Amino acid sequence: MKRSADAMTEPAKPVFLTKAERERLALERRQAAVSDQRRTALDLLQSLPRPPPPPPAGGPPPSGSNPAPRDSSDRDRDRDRDRDRDRDRERRRDDDSRRDRDRDRDRDRDRDDSSRRDRDRDRRDRDRDRDRERERERDRDRERGDRGDRERDRLEKMAEREREKELDAIKEQYLGSKKPKKRVIKPSEKFRFSFDWENTEDTSRDMNALYQSPHEARLLFGRGFLAGIDRREQKKVAAAHEKETRAELRRKAGVEDRPEDDAVDKKKAAAAEMYDAFDMRVDRHWSEKALEEMTERDWRIFREDFNISYKGSRIPRPMRKWSESKLGTELLRAIDKAGYEKPSPIQMAAIPLGLQQRDVIGIAETGSGKTAAFVLPMLSYITRLPPISEENEAEGPYAVVMAPTRELAQQIEEETVKFATYLGIKVVSIVGGQSIEEQGFKIRQGCEIVIATPGRLLDCLERRYAVLNQCNYVVLDEADRMIDMGFEPQVVGVLDAMPSSNLKPENEDEELDEKRIYRTTYMFSATMPPAVERLARKYLRNPVVVTIGTAGKATDLITQNVIMVKESEKMPRLQKILTDLGDKTAIVFCNTKKTADMRAKDLDKAGFRVTTLHGGKSQDQREISLDGFRNRRFNVLVATDVAGRGIDIPDVAHVINYEMPSSVDTYTHRIGRTGRAGKKGVATSFLTLENTDIFFDLKQMLIQSNSPVPPELARHEASKFKPGSIPDRPPRRNDTVFANH
Repeated sequence: MKRSADAMTEPAKPVFLTKAERERLALERRQAAVSDQRRTALDLLQSLPRPPPPPPAGGPPPSGSNPAPRDSSDRDRDRDRDRDRDRDRERRRDDDSRRDRDRDRDRDRDRDDSSRRDRDRDRRDRDRDRDRERERERDRDRERGDRGDRERDRLEKMAEREREKELDAIKEQYLGSKKPKKRVIKPSEKFRFSFDWENTEDTSRDMNALYQSPHEARLLFGRGFLAGIDRREQKKVAAAHEKETRAELRRKAGVEDRPEDDAVDKKKAAAAEMYDAFDMRVDRHWSEKALEEMTERDWRIFREDFNISYKGSRIPRPMRKWSESKLGTELLRAIDKAGYEKPSPIQMAAIPLGLQQRDVIGIAETGSGKTAAFVLPMLSYITRLPPISEENEAEGPYAVVMAPTRELAQQIEEETVKFATYLGIKVVSIVGGQSIEEQGFKIRQGCEIVIATPGRLLDCLERRYAVLNQCNYVVLDEADRMIDMGFEPQVVGVLDAMPSSNLKPENEDEELDEKRIYRTTYMFSATMPPAVERLARKYLRNPVVVTIGTAGKATDLITQNVIMVKESEKMPRLQKILTDLGDKTAIVFCNTKKTADMRAKDLDKAGFRVTTLHGGKSQDQREISLDGFRNRRFNVLVATDVAGRGIDIPDVAHVINYEMPSSVDTYTHRIGRTGRAGKKGVATSFLTLENTDIFFDLKQMLIQSNSPVPPELARHEASKFKPGSIPDRPPRRNDTVFANH
């Protein structure tokens, strides 16, 4: 009882109603109010006096007469009429209340929707402001980090500079500074009369017609001949000139032509026509010769024409055209149907190596035709093996090609199928993004060639979908890119899954068993990073490195040094470089014959064994200079651009551009005299502020070949824009600036 009393005294707790409950309570209150109003109106109608009945149709009643009393049927009719009227009024009132409720509900719904939209808009605005503030904070952090990195780099450079100064001071204190000795010129040498001929002393230039048109060497005239001069053409011109001179003398003397003189002239003309500086036969270009007529010199010119260079031993001759290759007739027919008119340089060099089952490392860019370079020897190898049947299909494919990306693997598959369909060879592609079960089913059905990405192929091997028990032909396309993408463990796993008993012996002099099948490995790569070299050393046996590229790309073996100097500093630097070379050979290039002669005279006085080569010398003098330089009687050759093209001088250790040429192509040909046949070389160029025409192209070439760019060249305005172009924008903030470390 006490608990119930306490409960009665406690205030009632508020009850929270939902929207539906609130609507139901409002409707009940509305209905109760309507029913009260209806009851009140009905009571009011019943309390009012009833109106008198209408007079009869015959006329008004007579005066003094009382109205007739109404019967019960009239009262019932009036009551029914009142009831119908009340019912109609209640129906109208209910309709009005229903409309009011609908209107209130719609108004509440609109109010709720508008408030919800306002809340969503406010939330979106708050999120946008928060994201914008977070982005601004990230930018500020990044800017602070960049500023800190720049300050740290500046402090490190200053510390490095201070350390270098301190080391130089310690060296100078303990070792002493090396001061150049001043050469004392004796008075007898200073005032000694020079018997050398000077051009300014030549007084016969104006009166002698011979000096009006001096002979100039035409570059690329008589291609393939020594120093660019065609001796056969010179003999023809000399014979014609002698014939004209003799005819003129006879005409002046009044002597008639004799048959003996005509026979002598014809004999000399025939001798001039048949003369050749090398083998006394008419020499032709290699493209006009049959395969049996090709000489060692022709093959060297052929390799230079297509920028083919080898590194290795026992290298076969490259093929010049498809008909000279040792591919089968069916393959040649497939090549003809594919529309391959002539082979590309990488195909010329790599296909003969593949047919001999040599391991090959090809350095070539994408799009150079290297796919056919390894596909055709691979198909030729497979045609010599027994076809895949139910007996050997479980042993796996005969050849595997690995590529870094799916697109490249599919592209290789298309190229391979183009030739394999004519030979009945089945090709299967295994790449990611497809069902590995279906790919494993295709391999188990039997195929000769599998083209795959390393990751998916290793998955197939680990799940036992495929085996490589009889795979003896492996191609690694874009090997450097595969290593960069992190596929080295997968590539090693695939190569280790192949039988190691068929590897070639490491000793290249050891004879190979002709009845036995050895593993052949092709590796194509644009560069040779350490990881690729590691793979090559482990899995390739005595590989042949084939490098294909333009003249600009063929300078990878050449160390390029460009030095910005003044004109007066060139000669001391040149003498220092030549002194450091010792007995090694060097070529010094100049732009004019006069400068070449002057530099050769200065070097000869300094004690160097020097010779010259330029267009002002006769052919005999040129041959003597070149033979002496080849035979090491001279170790320095001072030459003009006559020696820049067409001359093959082996073992040139250093090329020095004493004067820079006006075009980068000439520069490339000059430095191409060293670093030939896979050997390394050094090229040093003296650059002055007068060589602004070559600044832009030279800077781009140094950057592409990863050679150091002098800070003076990098900062110069002429190196930022191509000559003849108008800069249409100011230098951007993120342009590369080369600093001197």
